Amino acid sequence: MAKVKFRYNPETLSYDKIETGFKYYTARAVLYTLFGAVLGLAFFFAYSNLVDSPKEKRLLRENARLTTQIEIINKKFDKVALVLDDIQLRDENIYRVIFQADSIPNSIRHAGFGGVNRYEGLEDLDDAALVINTSKKLDVIMKQLYVQSKSFDEIVSLAKRKEELIKATPAIMPIANKDLKRTASGWGYRIHPIYKTRRFHYGMDFTASTGTEVYATGDGKVSKVTKQSIGYGKRIEIDHGFGYKTLYAHLNDFNVKKGQKVKRGDVIGYVGNSGTSTGPHLHYEVMVKNKKVNPTHYYFNDLTADEYQEMIRISSNSNQTFD
Repeated sequence: MAKVKFRYNPETLSYDKIETGFKYYTARAVLYTLFGAVLGLAFFFAYSNLVDSPKEKRLLRENARLTTQIEIINKKFDKVALVLDDIQLRDENIYRVIFQADSIPNSIRHAGFGGVNRYEGLEDLDDAALVINTSKKLDVIMKQLYVQSKSFDEIVSLAKRKEELIKATPAIMPIANKDLKRTASGWGYRIHPIYKTRRFHYGMDFTASTGTEVYATGDGKVSKVTKQSIGYGKRIEIDHGFGYKTLYAHLNDFNVKKGQKVKRGDVIGYVGNSGTSTGPHLHYEVMVKNKKVNPTHYYFNDLTADEYQEMIRISSNSNQTFD
């Protein structure tokens, strides 16, 4: 038999009978259920936001380790960059100098990356700045390594052609070294023999009798054989490759034709007095990558140290040229 329940009524100072039944118990059940659900949700959200789950703790530890590893990689990239800078410095100042290779400008070695944002996909990461910085360092190093690799490929190719390079380098005097007094005037400012003005003499003059043999100073190919009534007169130019060219001017006659291949020591022409010249002599020039250079630096194959010093002394004493 169900128990009868009463509620005290303070107005009547008596107990009123509480009506119970299915609806009463259903309503209470619903009320308790809702209260329990709200309380449960409150505990759930509080636990979820204030207390890390084992999985979250594991992920946090993993993230911390990854962040540390990225920082370590960054430091290693800095060390790699220092080593790469040293390699590039050696490449520019040693290897490329030895083989007469063109310098690689910094605008190419350290070129940036243009165009769209390459790192847009990394901007949503928690440690976006660290990851993007590391990615940039990696890209820069990879590009510099590519440029350096291409540079070494060129140097290796030149090294394999070393014997050819040595033969092509102008290395002897263009006339026989029987009498060093034939060296009349060298590189530098001189008084022009006709115009009597101070001009820069881009070569070296050798006095010699008309018809004296003129030799190719290195292996190469005759690129020019020209005749002029003024200026250089009858002249020959030889392209030796590797950036070297030589010029032989004021000749009396030629012994080669344009396009002919010659070897060091071959007779290519004969001393004369053609063009703007005041006496029989040979005007000789050396060019490296189309820039005229002092020919005295290229007589190392047929002069002793004493002979070289004597040639420098004689060519420096003269204050006037023959052309």
